[in-house]
Amino acid sequence: MAAPPARADADPSPTSPPTARDTPGRQAEKSETACEDRSNAESLDRLLPPVGTGRSPRKRTTSQCKSEPPLLRTSKRTIYTAGRPPWYNEHGTQSKEAFAIGLGGGSASGKTTVARMIIEALDVPWVVLLSMDSFYKVLTEQQQEQAAHNNFNFDHPDAFDFDLIISTLKKLKQGKSVKVPIYDFTTHSRKKDWKTLYGANVIIFEGIMAFADKTLLELLDMKIFVDTDSDIRLVRRLRRDISERGRDIEGVIKQYNKFVKPSFDQYIQPTMRLADIVVPRGSGNTVAIDLIVQHVHSQLEERKLRWDMAALASAHQCHPLPRTLSVLKSTPQVRGMHTIIRDKETSRDEFIFYSKRLMRLLIEHALSFLPFQDCVVQTPQGQDYAGKCYAGKQITGVSILRAGETMEPALRAVCKDVRIGTILIQTNQLTGEPELHYLRLPKDISDDHVILMDCTVSTGAAAMMAVRVLLDHDVPEDKIFLLSLLMAEMGVHSVAYAFPRVRIITTAVDKRVNDLFRIIPGIGNFGDRYFGTDAVPDGSDEEEVAYTG
Repeated sequence: MAAPPARADADPSPTSPPTARDTPGRQAEKSETACEDRSNAESLDRLLPPVGTGRSPRKRTTSQCKSEPPLLRTSKRTIYTAGRPPWYNEHGTQSKEAFAIGLGGGSASGKTTVARMIIEALDVPWVVLLSMDSFYKVLTEQQQEQAAHNNFNFDHPDAFDFDLIISTLKKLKQGKSVKVPIYDFTTHSRKKDWKTLYGANVIIFEGIMAFADKTLLELLDMKIFVDTDSDIRLVRRLRRDISERGRDIEGVIKQYNKFVKPSFDQYIQPTMRLADIVVPRGSGNTVAIDLIVQHVHSQLEERKLRWDMAALASAHQCHPLPRTLSVLKSTPQVRGMHTIIRDKETSRDEFIFYSKRLMRLLIEHALSFLPFQDCVVQTPQGQDYAGKCYAGKQITGVSILRAGETMEPALRAVCKDVRIGTILIQTNQLTGEPELHYLRLPKDISDDHVILMDCTVSTGAAAMMAVRVLLDHDVPEDKIFLLSLLMAEMGVHSVAYAFPRVRIITTAVDKRVNDLFRIIPGIGNFGDRYFGTDAVPDGSDEEEVAYTG
């Protein structure tokens, strides 16, 4: 879509409040000034035109705020703005990259508002909103001093870390997790905390310099320029900086005249010609936003980012079991415990007791596949003993909720000081796709051997997504151990084919699954039997598919 010429200007250049110690007189003066500034900010509101009168009031999206839940509630559904969609195929590879939208424009032109309106109107389940404001460079002491006196140009391309922006956007398009800096506009610095985002069906990248780098431009599938009158942008900037950032009118106007407006004319307005679409009047132009949404929907339909359960079910029929599979030796003891937990007449207490015994044996068996190295210790008798010690850095257990968490006590019993993470994967009842809804992983998990736990694996869908999430967090494939009490051959083949270096360890493998993807002869719904919850009615198969599939 060709773009007509347009214009824009630059994003907020923060200023710091004075750091000098205030006298009582100065405090009273500042208090009076603050009240006056708030009054000025309120009066500025009246100068702004109404926004989006043709739409219902916007719901908030919180993908930019670490303290708020990563979702957007619309009138129809809840949209997860930080999550992991299942856009990999039966081979475990990504079928298509995410659709990336670049949103450029001047400071206070309404880019973020337009982005949020697009997110709500799109109504797709996985969206990421990435702001360029997060990527200001770390300032030197001299630059900090300049910024404190409104003498540093935050509206120049050199103020942004384009290398980090590009690497972050590339990883997001590949579906990987990224760590995004959190920028503090009052101190002109990055906070110690970072926020984690995940790849999505749609990525919206917004910022004043969104089109200022050639490599960055190549990553954008669609480029939108938000064009808003310069007077309105100035009024918005005054209102925001006074009411939200504690600035005074004099400082805001000084910064605008010295840096913001010249940078807009030199660096931002010329990028208008690179846009595919120009949106005049910003968020007030609902017609343009509707056209954008229609185009994005058509692009997503072409990409067909869908999980193909049929392909997964038929891809590996009649193949021999993979060499990465290790099944606990079926001794009379192991077979006896399987007999008890498979029996539908077994009481809940006995089911839990013998399941825990099997879990302990399974984890002990899995630990034998960890890397060990020779070491020598001295015994209390003063003699050397040639032994073995663990050659890795640390062991982390990750359970797939909810059934997988029942294996955590057994892991803790045999691994001292083991770290535990959790993943919640549920099946979308409309599409049949597994979706990541919750994730808590320990820091620096990429250095660990990871024991991924789920009690049953039928199709392998949830296990594949969980492995994919670990890979997105840079855990090496050969350091992932998938443990399950019971697996179907279909699930074994699916995981092994997609991830040939993942070690698969179980106590038994059953040959088939039924039309509802339940393991046959199977063990029943493990979570319900273990926790004593009501069984899921036939036909919904929620637990089996959502948590253990």
